[in-house]
Amino acid sequence: MNAIPLPLRLETSIDNAAAALKRRQREDGHWVFELEADATIPAEFVLLQHFLDRTDLELERKIGNYLRDIQCADGGWPLFHDGKFEISCSVKAYFALKIIGDDINAPHMVRARERILAAGGAERTNVFTRIQLALYGQIPWRGVPVMPVEIMLLPRWFPFHLDKISYWSRTVTTPLLVLMALKPQARNPRDIHVQELFCTPPEQIKKWIKGPFRSVWGHMFATIDRILFQVEKHFPERLRDLSIKKAVDFVTERLNGEDGLGAIYPAMANSVMMFDILGYAPDHPDAAIAWKSLFKLLVIEEDRAYCQPCLSPVWDTGLAGHAVAEAEGSGVESVRVANDWLRGKQILDVVGDWARQRPETPPGGWAFQYENPHYPDVDDTAVVGMLLHREDPVRHAESIARAETWILGMQSKDGGWGAFDAENNKYYLNHIPFADHGALLDPSTADVTARCVSFLAQLGHRKDEPAMARAIEWLRKDQLTDGSWFGRWGTNYLYGTWSVLCALNAAGLSHEDPAIKRGAGFLLDTQREDGGWGEDNESYADAPRGQYHRSNPSQTAWALLGLMAAGEGNHPAVARGVAYLQSTQKPDGEWDEQPYTAVGFPRVFYLRYHGYKLFFPLLAMARYRNLRASNDMRVAYGF
Repeated sequence: MNAIPLPLRLETSIDNAAAALKRRQREDGHWVFELEADATIPAEFVLLQHFLDRTDLELERKIGNYLRDIQCADGGWPLFHDGKFEISCSVKAYFALKIIGDDINAPHMVRARERILAAGGAERTNVFTRIQLALYGQIPWRGVPVMPVEIMLLPRWFPFHLDKISYWSRTVTTPLLVLMALKPQARNPRDIHVQELFCTPPEQIKKWIKGPFRSVWGHMFATIDRILFQVEKHFPERLRDLSIKKAVDFVTERLNGEDGLGAIYPAMANSVMMFDILGYAPDHPDAAIAWKSLFKLLVIEEDRAYCQPCLSPVWDTGLAGHAVAEAEGSGVESVRVANDWLRGKQILDVVGDWARQRPETPPGGWAFQYENPHYPDVDDTAVVGMLLHREDPVRHAESIARAETWILGMQSKDGGWGAFDAENNKYYLNHIPFADHGALLDPSTADVTARCVSFLAQLGHRKDEPAMARAIEWLRKDQLTDGSWFGRWGTNYLYGTWSVLCALNAAGLSHEDPAIKRGAGFLLDTQREDGGWGEDNESYADAPRGQYHRSNPSQTAWALLGLMAAGEGNHPAVARGVAYLQSTQKPDGEWDEQPYTAVGFPRVFYLRYHGYKLFFPLLAMARYRNLRASNDMRVAYGF
């Protein structure tokens, strides 16, 4: 494909994309787009309603339509668009549809059941699915790992402690410990069961935890689990009561109003069930707000509905603001009002869980959601801080300084940054039976570390300053042999490589630096024939890095932004990539993108940000125009 000349047509593409994005801006200045996962969360929402016997028939009907819409031809459900069958997701979707009222002899239910049984049956599901099944009496509680609520009383020096696991694990697990201690049964008003999904009757299964174990740690923890199963019943009742009280205190302190515990669905749903089994009346303030918070996550359309895993307004607003600033200038009204809204969301007074590792660091970060004061993250904070600085470093000086101090304080000893906590890297914990998803921790990652380097560099921190030098060295060590970097929060090596190239450029490294040249080489090598880029979420498993069967607008934009940061703005590949974005842009200025290009937990939980297809292509096209119009091809900003 030949590059399209710069004049007029590119300007028109940029103008149309900017107009489309600004049409989505809310009156108070912020943006928020849908955040879609797989069938798991909508199915769990249905199961939760029947656990409590609080059903909404019309809402159920719409969720049922959504679940049927995303079912694959083979009968199962995937973790992302166009993905492979996944058994745990499929069992929950089948269970939810049966509860909604679908006939198990209907063709779609027959296909689903046959696919699940062919994969080994519901006994092969993951821990969190088996907990759902135990809550409904479909398997005995010995089918899930032992997690005594007395964990709440362990000292911090103990090998397992809530401070040693990630924010998302902490908020999901704490109310779940109460459920696992009291072992309630769902009300299940329609008396629905799914025994037909088991290859072996659950009461006949002797060994539920049987690997595959990823290390010697796994075998050791499986043995400990068997011991705990025998001794847990003998724990003193006084200790159990004290532990439950401590768990409830943890939840209520972080209940977070209508935004919910941790502002993520699994934690919010577990808090609702916890209050219920402890006898809280539905109109008790804590129980009522926990229940209400779930409905903020619903996307309800004319004939279908689904439940989002969380909301992403701060992230969306920061990214959209950068795109508009690149297209129209950082001083335009839409950027100014976005920054005013963002500045009001900075967390300045609440000392969150992160302070357990960094008690001397004052608060100053932003959370991902509307409200989540105990859990700001450095990724959002860096993106917002760069946008504030880009618009007016004087007007926003205090906010930027507080963010700068907090991010510097959150750097881990290894030189990198995790998303929500420092030093959250006790890797042995990923091998306990409860952590079969392998995502219990929040260690340093390339994409988050890169964002922090970009922010600090944009503020003027030199590459030889201690914090910067340690971070850059960490990024160098993390680069893979093909030149790419792993992407923890976006798919995958395209995301990680784009993020790091932006950071190294912002830090002032030469474009001839071997790390930059190799990173750019990876992006050039993975460009598709149509000029775009795409990457399969299966690259988190065994699929080739940076490859997919089609190009995607957001991933094409990442590759372009990475190449421009690497000093390759004049490379023909960049012109071809920009041409791809122009050729796939719709008349309304937007793009279509069905594939998921983000991740919650690799190989377990993936995300589709509905805004990515808008703001990243706009950012890339506008940057290309701006670089070509200047005398200096070096990207001036950290993002």
